Amino acid sequence: MIDFFFDAYKDTSWTHIALEFVVFVFGILSVWYAGKQNIWVYPTGLIATVIAVYLLFLASYLGEVVLNAYYSIMSIYGWYNWSKLSGDQEVLKISRTNNREKKIGLLIFVVTILIVYGVYRVFDYEIRTENYIDILTSGIFFTGMYYMALKKIENWTLWIIGDIISIPLYAYRGLGMLSLQFVIFTALAIKAYIQWHRELENEKLKTS
Repeated sequence: MIDFFFDAYKDTSWTHIALEFVVFVFGILSVWYAGKQNIWVYPTGLIATVIAVYLLFLASYLGEVVLNAYYSIMSIYGWYNWSKLSGDQEVLKISRTNNREKKIGLLIFVVTILIVYGVYRVFDYEIRTENYIDILTSGIFFTGMYYMALKKIENWTLWIIGDIISIPLYAYRGLGMLSLQFVIFTALAIKAYIQWHRELENEKLKTS
């Protein structure tokens, strides 16, 4: 197990390893803050995604580059959306998606898959099996990020699915640190779903 995590980095520069570690730490912090509905989800997430764009571009994982660039943009939007106040109260509350938001989510999923596939084709990269998985998870995570910005509980369902798929994907690529990160992401996402669901049910009881 130790060899699995360290052998992949034996020919890697210390700068690259340090940057990947920063992504690892701040990515976990971001998910933890999201579960707590803490606005720090976005600045910590921005640090992780901006560095991840650079590292993934070097590795030629274009689907992941597009994904993390989108995360960066949506983090700015989500930061703005979560910070809205009415007096001393937050405007945005946890809720479930309505039919319109479900349709928008499906559209984002499909369009994302087509765009990421197109990026691979435009840059004439060979699309291997792992890249098709990239394309699928991009659609899942794009939609999840959109729902998170709106504080929709369904975002956690999508994160859980995408994280579980990503664990063996990054292990196969020899990126042990990122594979471990997705294991932690999965656990945090499950915990966050339970927390958000509990709060949503409490709000229903207050208004009933």
